[in-house]
Order: sequence, then C-alpha cells, then structure tokens
Amino acid sequence: MSDLQERYDFAIGLAVEAGALARRMRGAMAAADAKSRLDFCTEADLAVERLIRERVTTRFGDTMIGEEDGGDASDSVWVVDPIDGTTEFIHGTQRWCISLAYLRAGQIEIGVIYAPDDDRLFAARAGGGAFLNGRPMSVSHLAHGAVPVVECGWSERRPLATFTDLLHRLVAGGIEFRRHGSGALGLADVACGLNDGYIELHINAWDALAGILLVREAGGCTNDFLADGGLRNGACLVAVTPELVARIADTLTASSGPIRWFPPCPS
Repeated sequence: MSDLQERYDFAIGLAVEAGALARRMRGAMAAADAKSRLDFCTEADLAVERLIRERVTTRFGDTMIGEEDGGDASDSVWVVDPIDGTTEFIHGTQRWCISLAYLRAGQIEIGVIYAPDDDRLFAARAGGGAFLNGRPMSVSHLAHGAVPVVECGWSERRPLATFTDLLHRLVAGGIEFRRHGSGALGLADVACGLNDGYIELHINAWDALAGILLVREAGGCTNDFLADGGLRNGACLVAVTPELVARIADTLTASSGPIRWFPPCPS
C-alpha cells in the first residue's frame, strides 16, 4: 500500500470517528464562544480538532493547520475544519460536517468531508476520482436542463455590499442562488451534482481545500485557490460545473476581477 493510499484510508476513518465525537458532545455543550459577531466556537470544535491532531501526529508525524488552534505548514500537512457549519451545529440542523484535506508539496492530494447527521461521506484522492458513500460522483454538467443554481457563501472579510452585488449579477445572468451555511458542504454539493456551483468572495483554507479536490475529481472546475495565497490568508473561491465557466467568469470579472482557473478548465 502506498503512503498516500494509507493516508486516504486513514482520513476516511478519522472523519467518521470525529463526526461521532461531535454528535456525542452536541447535547451537553456549554454556551458557544463568539470569535466574532457571526463566528462561533464550541467545546465540540475544540475537542474534535484535538482528536484529529493527536491521530495525525501519532500516525504520521505530519504537521496540521486547524481552524481553532492553527498550526504550521510543511511539505506534508493536513488542513482541517473540525466542524464546518458551527452555527448550524449549534442550532440543531444537519448542515455541518468534518472537513479534512491533506497536501503534499503544495498540492491537494486527499479531501474528505463527512456530514454525520445524514451519514454522507465524500472522499477524493488526486487522480483517483470522487466518491459519495463509496459510489462515484459527478458534477451536474447542467444535465437537469433547468436554471443553474449556485450557492454563495458570505464572509465578514468582504463588504456586504460586494456580496449583494454578486447576487444581483448572478440573477441578471439567469442564475439562481442559495446560501446554506457550510462552505465545505456547499462544495460537496457541487461535486455530487446537487448544485451547479459555489462562490465565496473570501473563504479560509480549512473550509475549502477538501471540497476543492472533490469538485475537481468529480469533473468540475475551480479557481487556483492556493496560488492566490489561500493556504495562509484565505482567498476567493469559485467552483462550478464546466458548462458555467464562461458565465461565472464574466460575472466575477465585473465585480472582483478576472479568475485564474486551475487547469484544465474550458475558457
């Protein structure tokens, strides 16, 4: 077994273990701590991140960057959101998940997202395809024949007016929009064809990297998130079925500048 295959199998098992821990803690949590007006951290976030860090360090000795406790990048690094969609988690909805990505030499090699409440496990390895609960998945390719639907995440790091301008431009271009509260699951939904795209004008790496690989391995297109400094500072994120590349590029160029697509993507 290759070391990447070993890490891939490990990530799948770890995501399920971490999800089980979060679910056990959910009913007995103290009040959440506010990191900002709209961003929260619970005891479960901290406990899950500690679990993942301990497992990764013990098994492989790799470094890890987590949402809650940070960490150092290296040529062999895990990037982890212990609970993406913490507000949804607090409010008792199913829209939250565990997100694990593994990078080697600056490239995303493994991405795993697990949504415990509805038992959806998304997994991808670079060059090996993308899977939902073990079955191959694909972006929509607009095969539904209906109006395209794009989920739009919002970050406090960008002005609200910029976000609403994006929504106006999408609607003017004949594209519907949604917002469901988890960037990682928004990307997973693109990868399995439930949505046709995901856009967030600023998103952090731990929310994005696993989902980026899922979309690419499922036949979709993303911008070159890491080339834009996304690992450390976050960046704009665009992930779409290939048939939307030109329309989304026109929409975003008008509001936030040209997109640097991660090859290969149609122009």
